[in-house]
Amino acid sequence: MVLDRLGESIRGTLQKIAKAAFVDEKLINELVKDIQRALLQADVNVKLVLSLTQDIKRRALEEKTPAAITKKEHIVNIVYEELVKFLGGKGHKIEIRKKPYSILMAGLYASGKTTTSAKLAKFFQKRGHKVALVQTDTYRPAALEQLSQLGRQINVPVYGSSSEKNAVRIYSGIKAEADQAEVVIIDTAGRDALSEELIEEIEDIKKAVEPDESLLVISGDIGQAAQAQAEQFHKSLNITGIIVTKMEGTAKGGGALTACAATKAPIKFIGMGEKIDDLEEFSPENFVGRLLGMGDIEALLAKAKEAISDDEAQDLEQKLMKGKFTLVDLYTQLEAMKKMGPLSKVLEMIPGMSSMNLPKDMVSVQESKLKRWKILMDSMTREELEDPDVISTSRIERIAHGAGSTVQEVRELLKQYKQSKKLVKMLKGGNQKQLQQMMKKMGGQLPSDFRM
Repeated sequence: MVLDRLGESIRGTLQKIAKAAFVDEKLINELVKDIQRALLQADVNVKLVLSLTQDIKRRALEEKTPAAITKKEHIVNIVYEELVKFLGGKGHKIEIRKKPYSILMAGLYASGKTTTSAKLAKFFQKRGHKVALVQTDTYRPAALEQLSQLGRQINVPVYGSSSEKNAVRIYSGIKAEADQAEVVIIDTAGRDALSEELIEEIEDIKKAVEPDESLLVISGDIGQAAQAQAEQFHKSLNITGIIVTKMEGTAKGGGALTACAATKAPIKFIGMGEKIDDLEEFSPENFVGRLLGMGDIEALLAKAKEAISDDEAQDLEQKLMKGKFTLVDLYTQLEAMKKMGPLSKVLEMIPGMSSMNLPKDMVSVQESKLKRWKILMDSMTREELEDPDVISTSRIERIAHGAGSTVQEVRELLKQYKQSKKLVKMLKGGNQKQLQQMMKKMGGQLPSDFRM
């Protein structure tokens, strides 16, 4: 993903500052050039890049360093603050202020609008809201069926008509039933280009719906062209927010993200994958934090809350307080990790993990091992899961045979369990030195500013 490379480039640039003997104008000029190069490679508009880096340079040269921090730390903070401002400031979350709360989805053809409508429904559903989806696209023959299939996946009702050809009449006919939900998401037709016909139809639907939110869905792969589209939609429809999709693999993602941020319509969500859960609220502060390796604790906690129930978390906490940690607990953690998404994405949310420079092939190997270990645990008895010390050589052979695996893999799992148990004890006891030594053995290194 190009934005991963952008993060790596900017982190590498900031490491130059950290390693420098002293900070002078020459070093700041190098910093600015490196940031310019990284942003341009991510397809960010040249004028926007120059404006951003000029602000960074001016502040770095002119501002007096606060007494509580060093000059190097102040420069890193300047880069962080300017990037956050560059991407829209503090962010704009959607708050369900009344019920039903209606959201109108607009966008170009092939922007992923229908899929994004379902992702948005899942987003609000996970937060305890009763959601309904409405399909008003009368131009794509399979539009209603596509949304209906997605609705069935997440157990959300879908309303529409396969025979009616007028979008406003479709909405009027199902409004009373759909309004029984707390959040109503209305999908609309897209076009190959921003045409007068598209604008006229959506304006008619908007008058009928009187939505609380009007969201524009834009594909990240259109790059800098996103700005013109966003500005035109905003001018015509008074868009309240933007969702940028397909951010997981496009070379133009940086261009689309920054181009949209340059308009008056704020980015509210970004699509980071094809799965129904791959939609994130866009917070410039958290996004830049992840780019710079500072982590995103807010997003990590949100994912953790979705992955493990409060009762399970409390039960595990009580066990840890008593110094207990079994394979059942490790199994629970693996299940939670799986629900939270790819390991690489989880790691980048943890402050300092980006600076550990864990090899990508190592992370991918760990992900594949998690799947194998889960199968091995399914082959164990309850006694073995709760007291791994009873697992003898003969039991190892039985577990391996039952899981269609090898003795070596079972031994690797038991070794991982013992390491995890030690790690839990260190976390509980706050032994930072031992923890650092252990992390080095596991292939990483804690950042120097890490504190227990």
